[in-house]
Amino acid sequence: MIIFRYLSRELLSVTTAVCVVLLMVLISGRFVKYLANAMSGNMDPEVIFAVIGYRIPGFLELTLPLAFFLAVLLTFGRLYVENEMSVLKACGFSERKLLSFTLIVASFLALVVGYLSLYVTPNGIKKAEAIFTIQEQKSELDRVTEKKFYALRGGKGVTWVNAISEDRELENVFMSATIEPTESSEGSLVLVIADSGIQAKARDTDERYLSLKKGYRVEGVPGRYDYQITYFDEFGTRLAPPEELSEDTATDAMTTKALMDSAEIEHRIALQWRFSIPIMMLVVTLLAVPLSRIDPRSGRFARILPAVLLYFAYLVSLNSLRGAIEAGSLPIGITLVPVHLVFLTLALVLIFSEKIRSCAKNLFPFNQRGSNS
Repeated sequence: MIIFRYLSRELLSVTTAVCVVLLMVLISGRFVKYLANAMSGNMDPEVIFAVIGYRIPGFLELTLPLAFFLAVLLTFGRLYVENEMSVLKACGFSERKLLSFTLIVASFLALVVGYLSLYVTPNGIKKAEAIFTIQEQKSELDRVTEKKFYALRGGKGVTWVNAISEDRELENVFMSATIEPTESSEGSLVLVIADSGIQAKARDTDERYLSLKKGYRVEGVPGRYDYQITYFDEFGTRLAPPEELSEDTATDAMTTKALMDSAEIEHRIALQWRFSIPIMMLVVTLLAVPLSRIDPRSGRFARILPAVLLYFAYLVSLNSLRGAIEAGSLPIGITLVPVHLVFLTLALVLIFSEKIRSCAKNLFPFNQRGSNS
């Protein structure tokens, strides 16, 4: 029990440290992306942290298997480097017993990852998608505030409104935009000033327009005197269409029960993927233990790079097979199970490699004598 507590504490502490680092990398990258959308006016800055919070369970379910895989490599590698593994084996603790202790911790984390994958992550994605849908339905005018200059999408103009009523009617509107030069015309500056304005929607399409009342439009090249001034009672300008903010498919936001009740290929593969994450946690644990066998003189980081490459080969294989099945490149009956079986077989071969070598020496003693001579 003392050895189990010692090993569990080491594994969980390293897993937590690695997981925090990986989470910070993922969150910072996503935060920069959302901040760019907020700066371009495609989403409100107030919803950035809410969206990131809903996406954290999805990040966690992907980082936990890798974090625990690295934790096993680093922890067992340290045991080999500091000769603690030799002491444990001398005291009767074989590698198989240590592997069973590790699998107990891995099983607990696999249950956590399974709960995240099957329940928490789809719920978080659904709530994040609801926020994105609300943001996509907003036009440029919905983000305009009183008595503040607001940059239009594309950075080619600004607008200013003196007041906004409760029904979103604009009062004393000022708009400025630039027209890019072409081969047949020079670039020009357009100013529009109106007493009021309101958002309107086209009848046959989803396009939205800004309908301005009683004002004038000035167009010309700065520094020249040939301006064109147009007075109007009503003037309409098309608003830029909202940009798509959604990052996930509708399948990712579906509940696990809905996927189970569906007969579509895409939904079946998505369900298998959700079960594959906790299974992957157990398989990579079986891979990490034999991969951590190192010579004390080579250092605890000797096999980190090839082990990580093997991990990503596992993950890429799952993703590639999933994509091929969804695209219809493979028969309908193919599942993600063969990938798990391949890497599970590789893990068992690595675990029993020493026993296989000893059996080979007993079966072929003449080759051993010949090599000694």
